[in-house]
Parts: sequence; C-alpha cells; structure tokens
Amino acid sequence: MAHGATILDADGLRLTAAEKDLFREVDPFGFILFARNIDTADQVRALCADFRDAVGRDCLITIDQEGGRVQRLRPPLARDWSAPLEFVEQAGAQAERALYLRYRLIAQELHALGIDSNCAPVGDLVTPQTHPFLRNRCYGSEVATVVRLARAVAQAHLDGGVLPVLKHMPGHGRATADSHKDLPHVEAPLATLQAQDFSVFQQLNDLPLGMTAHLVYEALDDLPATISAKVMQMIRQEIGFEGLIMTDDISMKALTGTDPEKAADSVAAGCDLVLYCNAPLEARRAVAEAAGVMSEAASHRAAAAMAQRQAPKALDTAAADAELCALMGAKVHEGQ
Repeated sequence: MAHGATILDADGLRLTAAEKDLFREVDPFGFILFARNIDTADQVRALCADFRDAVGRDCLITIDQEGGRVQRLRPPLARDWSAPLEFVEQAGAQAERALYLRYRLIAQELHALGIDSNCAPVGDLVTPQTHPFLRNRCYGSEVATVVRLARAVAQAHLDGGVLPVLKHMPGHGRATADSHKDLPHVEAPLATLQAQDFSVFQQLNDLPLGMTAHLVYEALDDLPATISAKVMQMIRQEIGFEGLIMTDDISMKALTGTDPEKAADSVAAGCDLVLYCNAPLEARRAVAEAAGVMSEAASHRAAAAMAQRQAPKALDTAAADAELCALMGAKVHEGQ
C-alpha cells in the first residue's frame, strides 16, 4: 500500500480531533517531533501512540536530536550534549568511539519514548565559509574523517533500534547563508564538489534514509537541490544513494512559491517524501494533497528502510557513560 508522500507534525502535546481526522485521511508516511511536543516521558509515548493510531500502523516517527543547539529533548528526559563539532574536537583521536557512544545513548533515549528515527548524522563538510547555523553541527573538514565519524553515528542509531537520516544531501557545508531564511548558492566547480562534498555522501550511500539540502549548486542547476531533477538524478546515479529521500522542511524560506507548489515540485524532481512543519492544519492538508501518494519506487525504498528498524541491541548504560567520560577526560553531558 502506498502511503502519503509526507512527513508531518503536530501542534501540541497530544493530537487534536481535527489532526487525527486529517492524518487518518492523508496517511502521511511518518511524523516529526519538536520541542513544543515534548513534556513528560509518558506524554511523548502517548503522542507517538496517537500518531500511529491515526494512520493505523507502526509508522516512522523522527526528531532532530543532534546535540548542541539542535536538540528537541532536554533534561530530565534526555542527556544534554555539547555541539557535535565541539565534542569531536574535545574527543580528538577518540572521536569515532566517543561519537558512537554518544549517539548510542541518544538512540536508547529515543527508542524508550517511542521515537524510531533521528535526523542525524550530518555529512556536511566544514569549510572556511560554512554558515554559523550549520558549522558546529558538523564533524570535520576532511572527507575521510567525516565519513568515518558519520558512519559511527549511523551505526549507533541502528544498534539502538533507531533509523538514521543522513543530511544534507549532497552537501551543505559551502553555504554562506542560512537556508531557513535565504537561498544559498554554491559556486564551487563540479570537480571540487565531486572530490569533496559529494564524496562524503557517496561513501555513505547505503544508509536507509537521507535528507536534501535547500541550496543551489551552480555547477549543476539554477534550481535548489530539493526541487532540481538534475541534482536528484545525480544523487541517485553518481552518488548512488539508494535509500529513502525526504526533503528538508519545505516551509523554510530558501524555497519560493506556495507550500503546495514546493511539495509538488519536490516530488516531481525525485524526492520520495516531503517534510512539512510548523503550519496550520489546512496548510498541512493542502501540502499532503499536493505531494500525493508515494511512488512505487519510493514505496520499495521505504520498505527497505523500515526493514533496518530492528530491536535495540543490549546496552549497559552505566558502562557506556563511564567509558565515554573516560575517553573524553571529563563529564560530557548533563544527566537525565
């Protein structure tokens, strides 16, 4: 069965009757949580149950829990972490193992609340021009380092029963503007992009889910990647990403036009799912209708991604915390 080609959100701590009716009708593939949806552990679990009851299946529920500024869950529900780049720099030679432990603990916290996906790892390269909105969310400036660390982050999620979402394809690190507010343009030559930015995603092309970047790669097209058939074809064919691809939030200001137009354009370009957040109920309906249902190819990719959602492996939390503190030489988070 083809589900709606959207990932939607909720206004508050529980679904309203109107939201339940809408989600039952448009059957989004999954949902995303924000800080406004978070209060207590029991409340989050109940909201996740609301989502799944509305669509009648064990659908995907994702969140942004990178650490640092981008962290929807905070103490006492979850550990509070430093920004990823600061954490990597503090860990030094131990960064790969430290990141694995960090995100394995995050995955455990998410899974316990009914959340089975996280919008991480970040595969974007730090460059001299990387905008501050993104810079400290990255893992480094060298391709091999970022690939190795992003792989550790992804594996930590998978081991914890949580599906990772690789972002922002095919590379956001050269953007000098914040795509939440403006449309960034990247002027780098194609050969440079292929050898550096795109190479990271090519080496991680087996991950189950990915998220697009809202920026223009002038060497490829004059349209933003999310709505560019040329860029989406490059992601599929040259980068070789076979997983399920969602847009970054189409309500961000980098994209122009009405939200339904953005949704339709994203799907037409080759995105499997449209992520749409922070909008009134009727706007969510209009976007869901414009996005339509998932294509047959998208449905196959979705099934393959969801098949990687496994029961968590056993974790000794105290031992993981202790090892992480030993690796970092200090306490590295505020407790639950």
